[in-house]
Amino acid sequence: MQILEHRALRGPNYYSRYMVIYMRLDIGELEHRPSDMVPGIVERLKELMPGLQEHRCSVGRPGGFLERVTRGTWAGHVVEHVAIELQNMLGFSVGYGKTVDSYDPGIYNVVYRYRDEACGLAAGREAVDVVESLFNEREIDIDAVIGRLKEVRDAHMLGPSTGSIVNAAKARNIPYFRLSEESSYIQLGHGYKQQRFQATVTWKTNVIGYGIADDKDWTKQILGDAGIPVPQGRACYSVEEALEAAHEFAYPVVVKPLVGNHGRGVSTNIGDDAALHEAYEIAQARHSTVIVEQYIKGDDHRLLVIDGKLVAAARRRAAHVIGDGRSTLQELVDQANADPRRGVGHENLLTQIYLDEQSHRLIEQQGWTLASKIPRGEIVWLKSTANLSTGGTATDVTDDVHPEVHDVAERIARLIGLDIIGIDLLAETLSKPLDEQSAGVVEVNAGPGFRMHLAPTHGQSRDVGAPVVDMLFPDGGDGRVPITAITGTNGKTTTTRLISHLLRHAGRKVGMACTGTIEIDNHIIMRGDYSGPQAAATVLKEPTVEHAVLEVARGGIMRRGLGFDECDVGVLLNIDSDHLGERDIHTLDELARCKTVVVDAVRETGTAVLNADDPRVLEQGTYWARGNIIYFTLNPNSKAVRQHVHDQGVAFTVSEGRIVMRQGHIEAEVIPVNDVPIAFEGHAPFNVANAMAAAAAGFALGLTLGDIRMGLQTFHPTPGQLPGRTNLIEADGVRALIDYGHNVPALVALDKLVSSLTANKRIAVASAPGNRRDEDLMALGAQLARMHDALFICESDPRGREIGEAAELLRRGAEEAAASHCKAEVVLVEHDAVERAFDAASEGDLLVLLVDDIDSAIQRLKGRSFRTPAPIAAK
Repeated sequence: MQILEHRALRGPNYYSRYMVIYMRLDIGELEHRPSDMVPGIVERLKELMPGLQEHRCSVGRPGGFLERVTRGTWAGHVVEHVAIELQNMLGFSVGYGKTVDSYDPGIYNVVYRYRDEACGLAAGREAVDVVESLFNEREIDIDAVIGRLKEVRDAHMLGPSTGSIVNAAKARNIPYFRLSEESSYIQLGHGYKQQRFQATVTWKTNVIGYGIADDKDWTKQILGDAGIPVPQGRACYSVEEALEAAHEFAYPVVVKPLVGNHGRGVSTNIGDDAALHEAYEIAQARHSTVIVEQYIKGDDHRLLVIDGKLVAAARRRAAHVIGDGRSTLQELVDQANADPRRGVGHENLLTQIYLDEQSHRLIEQQGWTLASKIPRGEIVWLKSTANLSTGGTATDVTDDVHPEVHDVAERIARLIGLDIIGIDLLAETLSKPLDEQSAGVVEVNAGPGFRMHLAPTHGQSRDVGAPVVDMLFPDGGDGRVPITAITGTNGKTTTTRLISHLLRHAGRKVGMACTGTIEIDNHIIMRGDYSGPQAAATVLKEPTVEHAVLEVARGGIMRRGLGFDECDVGVLLNIDSDHLGERDIHTLDELARCKTVVVDAVRETGTAVLNADDPRVLEQGTYWARGNIIYFTLNPNSKAVRQHVHDQGVAFTVSEGRIVMRQGHIEAEVIPVNDVPIAFEGHAPFNVANAMAAAAAGFALGLTLGDIRMGLQTFHPTPGQLPGRTNLIEADGVRALIDYGHNVPALVALDKLVSSLTANKRIAVASAPGNRRDEDLMALGAQLARMHDALFICESDPRGREIGEAAELLRRGAEEAAASHCKAEVVLVEHDAVERAFDAASEGDLLVLLVDDIDSAIQRLKGRSFRTPAPIAAK
């Protein structure tokens, strides 16, 4: 088998509203060998992955998938379920999948859900190898497969602290972006409502407070001055100073680096000069300044304060084992590490115990060796600090915290100035005031780990991610800005720009992505084709954006899905023949399903804006649309729209030369058509439709009819406001209409405008991407020829064809066009084709420039002089 394509679809897509992995799989010779021809395959599947017995498949009950395997199914279908189950075996709960055949024999489109993208992709690759071995009756080392996948998981998945905050955000329907694959840098929410954090450090974290927490001596000074118990100690810069301090405070003492975390370089309960020498060297290896302080006898406690409130407390114990009277110390350590709760790093509730130099020294101090048999009940300490990251354990004691200790913890947070703070407190107990016992704060932590509270070894787990989200989003909102998504075959860019203009004119700060640019508050930040999911993500990450207006093209939907999980307004303009034959989209119904992904992604309280004049939009768009529906139509007598209005639905239509809004028995004028510049006094009906679509979207977003009217009448078809879309420019007696029509439906619509413009001759420059079907290119050439007297064909993007091949198909189509006297010439380079058109033009002609390089064409047009046509000789 061979994987032809393999990628993550990161939002609603052609196959699912979920994030899924898409795999285009060639199963090769296995096309002729379904599963019922493979001896013992069901038994091997059960043995390798027992969880497959729960897969329902299309049968709809547990065991349904294995029933399908027994009856006979294709290898691609088995890959789907194995990829799902491999992820479940990693701890990710996934279940959705589907496998559909393609138009090519033996090639299948396999789709399955994922939680972590890297793991989902890796599971797909491993699944192909596993299934190929199954069908070829080879041995499979499933433990090795899972081991490789765990390595991927551990390298990419979010840690428990970050994950808890993300999960709490998802519970409130707050979207998130992972801003770096290599770190836990996360954005919650969109645009101006966003909040960012890394691990447990947020945008609100005080930089000075962070610095104080990182300096143990500074921390003790601030807390001690405020009357909070801290151990006596001082910073030392030599071993002699350390010895002097130890004698001053009297043994036992604690030795630790001035700056550090996770207990690295810390030695506790140092009882003599020799041990202090060794502890000093260990601490100095971490930082040049070493702290020597009193040793406080008591249990190690962690108090977690978020947004000024104590939310959790845990008692921690350093890594240790308890003797059973039979096992050696090494055997006891091995038994502890065999606990399934222990893993590497932060992958599990507990961490594997690694015996380092400090561990061996501590074991020796207790009078043991690794070969010693430890008496029953005897505790052997393996680490001197109680960090979970070194194998320690934690017990939740939140409910035991005395009110006075509670107040002290919250006061410490205020004194240090941190929004999230972990307080390390040595005390006999938290159930009585600190001044009634041996107690002291030994350090505070900025960006404290949450694992001990989320999954304590003993006691109740605490959802400490939720208070972080409540702090970042105190209004209880979901952190979302309104998203308007626009799709269709033609008119997407015009409608996107017009909706953006309506919102900006009404005072909103808009982030817009379309074919041509990404603009933030009317400032261009990127140029190019930005009608895909990456552009959407760029807009939604911008901190000033109040509204996102996003053009959504077919290619982006098929390649990566939408760049968002849901939108407030989805606009579906039309569904016409274009790009058929690409990515297994061969029919208009399949194209319609692709386009309706946008209205299927509308949130329940949102609005789908649908073109009632397009039969497929009316039928399939209405079927898939979520939320409310607003129709727009050039036919005020549309039966479907009249029924919709009768049922109190909203529709935008035309009546007596006006764009109007109708609902029930109410009709409200929006604007006369002649006052809409892009309508060209009604000669561009396609732009009248685009204006109604934009008006409907604006209404759904809360704009008043007055806002909409002002926006429509101030939006002009100029290169500044609408670059490359129906730009009509006059220079030296020649008019040029610049547009981007690259398919037959677009040109049919444009023809009405072109015909309305008086001209001696109509001369066109046009091209088409090479990824269209032969028949589509020839039909485009024919339509161009019917509209013009002369045609210069260029080729800006061969897209997989030989250079000149697409242009030649356009020329042949133009040549064979019925009732056409157009002269067609191929000039491959766009710049040269435009020059040839200029040379052929005279005063009074109309140039129709369907070009990519708009700016260059406009500059050359304005700098060009055109000849006056010769007078017609008298007969």
